[in-house]
Parts: sequence; structure tokens; C-alpha cells
Amino acid sequence: MKAALHKSEIPLSQIFIIRHLREKHFDPVWHAHSEYQLFVVLEGTGTRFIGDSIKSFKPGELVFTGPHLPHLWRSDESYFAKKSVLMTEGVVIYFNEQLLGDQIMDKEEMANLKKLFVRAVRGLEFYGAPREQIITLMQDLLTAQGIKSVICLLQILEVMAGTKSYQYISSVPYEESYNQHETDRLNLVYEYVLKHFRRKISLEEMAALLHMTPTSFSRFFTARNNKPFTRFVSEIRIKHACKLLTETNDSVAQIGYECGFNTLSNFNKQFKEFMLKKPVEYKNEFLSL
Repeated sequence: MKAALHKSEIPLSQIFIIRHLREKHFDPVWHAHSEYQLFVVLEGTGTRFIGDSIKSFKPGELVFTGPHLPHLWRSDESYFAKKSVLMTEGVVIYFNEQLLGDQIMDKEEMANLKKLFVRAVRGLEFYGAPREQIITLMQDLLTAQGIKSVICLLQILEVMAGTKSYQYISSVPYEESYNQHETDRLNLVYEYVLKHFRRKISLEEMAALLHMTPTSFSRFFTARNNKPFTRFVSEIRIKHACKLLTETNDSVAQIGYECGFNTLSNFNKQFKEFMLKKPVEYKNEFLSL
């Protein structure tokens, strides 16, 4: 797999780029870029990685990420099947902090916008009425042209900068510290774990995949993900369990085994550690909504 850490930059002739994505699956590569990114999922499910955060995604998710914050929306394995008819859809906007020029961005009227850009270094997920308003404006922006498109983008930024209906995603901000070789190795790890998390995955197995010693792999992974590899695998399993608990009628025990837990007690223990409640409590709360 050849991964590209940084995507192509916005042309000098444009203020921003907007794309309507309609593909069999989202880009399966862990990457970052120097632009701010606003992305809404309109169709598709899978697992989202942003900084050190792991979460299942579904239609309606709206995320704003700052420059150099690594991210990946990995579609479920069913989307990669040869005979799959599943599709993903989304809208993504890229722009730079100085989209209006240095002189305007330094004015006091832009104070809230500059604060938004600072918050975005950890990634922001929007919810509630502001999210719906932003998604509608993003869809309007797909067909807007000229000055109207710039006005529409400013309306989107105004809503994001003025709302408190958001939550941070990554626990820490990220610096521009990855190189191409490290990114390729992380992509190998993520792809491998997402395919095999239902069984035991050892450090020795992963170290061999990257041609490293187990100790070197452990240090490398922890430094780049802000968590040990074993915790990363457990988190993948728990997030998948959350999806099954809310989307199927399988028993808690069945789901635990399906997600790679050898015993029900171990599943309950680890689920409560991550989610602060037992699997059955999580399912009941979802059903009561």
C-alpha cells in the first residue's frame, strides 16, 4: 500500500475546494494535510480514526479537522467485497486559515473564527440543530458559484464559530511529525487490525508485519497513537460491539465473542472500562431513546 500523508494543496486560483464524494468506499488511507477540512457523511458506515480517537461512523456525522491532524474514515469490510452493491456518499470542503487574506483575518471581527481554528487542531464533531444547518449549507454550496459560493462558505464558518454544540475528538493536538515511511507502516497496522480484530493479535505478529522487534513496534505504535497497541485493539473491538448492540438483536454474549472476547466476563469488564457502563445497559439506553 502506498499512502500519501499530505493531499494536494488548494490551487492558488481558488479560495476553497468542495467535493461531492460518491464511491464504493471512503479513502482507506490514514493521512493528513495542511488544509482545514469539513466533512459530512451522507451514506455509509464504518470506523473513524481522528488523532488518537476511534469511533464508529454513520450518516449524519459532521466533523471539522485542523491542519496536520491525521484521520481516516474506514468503511466496513462489507463495502470492500467484490460483489458489494453498497455505496458511500459525503461532502468535503478544504480551505486554508488565511482564506480571506492576512489583513482581514487579523481584524477583530474575525476573533471568533480564529478561535474556531484553534479548537480545530483536536478535531470537532458538531451535533444538534447547528449540525443540520451546516449540512444544509454544505449541500447548497455544491451548486453555488462565484461570490455566492464564498458567502455560503462564510455562513458555514459563522455557524461553526458561533455554536457550542460540538465536542472535541482527539485528546491531544497533533504536530506535523509524520513522514511517509511512518504513515505507510501505520496504514498497514490499521488495515490488518480491522481485518483480524475478531481473533487474538499478538505484538510479535504485528512486529513481524513491519519487520520490527516487538519492543520497537510497541514503542513506535504508542508514540504515534498516544496509546498502547493492546488498548488500541480493545478499543476497536468495543466500538464494533457498540455498533452490533444498537443494530442487531444478537445477545450480549454473542456480540462479545463476535468482537474477539473469549469470555462474557472479560467483555463486560472491558466494555465498562471504555464506555463506563455494561453492554446491556448501553443497549437498553439506546432502545429507550
